[in-house]
Amino acid sequence: MQTIVVKFGGPAIATPEKIVQVAKKVIKEQAKGINLVVVVSSMTSIRRDLRQFAAEITDEPSKREMDALISTGAQMTSSLLALAIQEQGGKAVSFSGWQAGIQTNETHRNARIDFVDIERIEQHFEFGEIVVVSGFQGISEAGNITTLGKGGSETSAVALAIALNAERVDIFSMVEGIFTADPQIVESARKLPEISYDEMLEFANLGTQILHPRSVELAKKFNMPIVVLSNEQDVEGTLIKGDVSMEKNLLVRGVAYESDIIRLTIGYDSYETASLAEVFSVLAEHEINVDIIVQAVIDGVKPTISFTISKEEFAEALRVLESSKLSLGFSFADFEVGLAKVSIVGSAMASNPGVAARMFARLGREHIPVKMVSTSEIKVSVVVPQEEMVRAANTLHDEFNLAMKEISIS
Repeated sequence: MQTIVVKFGGPAIATPEKIVQVAKKVIKEQAKGINLVVVVSSMTSIRRDLRQFAAEITDEPSKREMDALISTGAQMTSSLLALAIQEQGGKAVSFSGWQAGIQTNETHRNARIDFVDIERIEQHFEFGEIVVVSGFQGISEAGNITTLGKGGSETSAVALAIALNAERVDIFSMVEGIFTADPQIVESARKLPEISYDEMLEFANLGTQILHPRSVELAKKFNMPIVVLSNEQDVEGTLIKGDVSMEKNLLVRGVAYESDIIRLTIGYDSYETASLAEVFSVLAEHEINVDIIVQAVIDGVKPTISFTISKEEFAEALRVLESSKLSLGFSFADFEVGLAKVSIVGSAMASNPGVAARMFARLGREHIPVKMVSTSEIKVSVVVPQEEMVRAANTLHDEFNLAMKEISIS
């Protein structure tokens, strides 16, 4: 019998009334004659309350106890959904992450899944039950509850699907699928019927909030299809898979953006004291993510290293750099706020030179200043002033004809 894993989170399960609606949806899905696993995250309000309760008790909670505490939010949601399915005439059982067999390493707050023991889930399939799993969590070899970090529920869903040899993973969200750009800032944005893992990874890493990169990486590794669907509307979503089956007429598949980027620059008195490895090793030790990196080494000018970080990590990055100033050997540090990153993505860019030049030329004609650039085979990112982010995204969407319907040329 075919197995499908579906994931619900955020607004889809925000209230008991919405949980009942999800129950009706999954009962209807199971009636198609499939084995069904439903992965849920915690209600946002519950997760927020749990964090607030901890903050009122201590300023420095242990990671182990925070994992044990925060995991109860998803467990509450999974139990409520199982009750709702039963009340609607279906058969269901709820599992915490460890009951579902999700084994992780010992890294609290950001654990990695080692393996999934599916024996218990398969036993309940035999009873005709929908298995509702608390996402975002697992258990370590030492028997400690762990959480998977940002995007953990999506990662749970993909890992379970791989272990169960499922047909696919359906991610239900507030959007209809993956668009060529955010429809909220680009009115002509168009939904893509399908997208490759590599393209989706770039979108996820470039600020698109629909899927977390870890879940896409895992799906790509094991070739597990993901479909992004609307929880509100019964319409076709976007299929994320390996290579897109047919070549398209568009070199660029979409535009992504990320606001509140900060550029940090550190300078050295001489090239001999400048070390990229030492700087980024120190930042990595403190789990500070660095994005675009530019090193300037010019005769007669003091060398500098510039890199971008998110607004949320700015204060910690400054603290780490200041405390490590002597060991790193830099003479000054500066920063620039009020920046944003705008990117174009498309797997066809790898075999079509000149895309970046076309991008820069159009931004130049529009007098949108480019402060930093980063490229890969299938994406080009530029850092622009924050106030130009929306205009840059719309400009590039227009430049690469992304509102135009794709044409098969196979």
